[in-house]
Amino acid sequence: MSKTKRLVLLALLVAMAAALHVLESQFPIPVPVPGVKLGLANIISLLAILMLGWQAAVYVAVARVLLGSLFGGSLLGPAFVMSMGGALASIFIMAYISKNYQQVFSLAGVSLVGAAVHNITQVILAAFLVHSAGLLWYLPYLLLFAVPTGLFTGLTANYCFAKAPAKYGLKN
Repeated sequence: MSKTKRLVLLALLVAMAAALHVLESQFPIPVPVPGVKLGLANIISLLAILMLGWQAAVYVAVARVLLGSLFGGSLLGPAFVMSMGGALASIFIMAYISKNYQQVFSLAGVSLVGAAVHNITQVILAAFLVHSAGLLWYLPYLLLFAVPTGLFTGLTANYCFAKAPAKYGLKN
């Protein structure tokens, strides 16, 4: 893939991830556990790992959180810190697993682990920010939702990647 095509694809992935980040924050899922989200922007992060590699996926995640927080009004606040921490932790673990354990984990499995790591990181950061270990009791409830949301985003990313046109250089 040429440098220009790679840069354009990276910009498109950042724009899509930021748009999904903002969109998802406007429509919370009606579940009894506050803060649960589908993680739609994670679909784009998974695609970035597959199409451009982990370094580009880190760039997509950081840019997505920065832009999403800027547009959402939470830039440099606690929600930003938690979002950035969760995004980076999940990107690194998903990239590691997808590279080193691709015979063991499907993309849905990689996404599920990423969702769990994202939740664990966010709860730890929240407990640190408010100086209360009591927030750790919230983690099992979030992890319960990490299973269906992680599977959903992984299966969706797998579908999107399968439909990415090879003639445009969008497949590895």
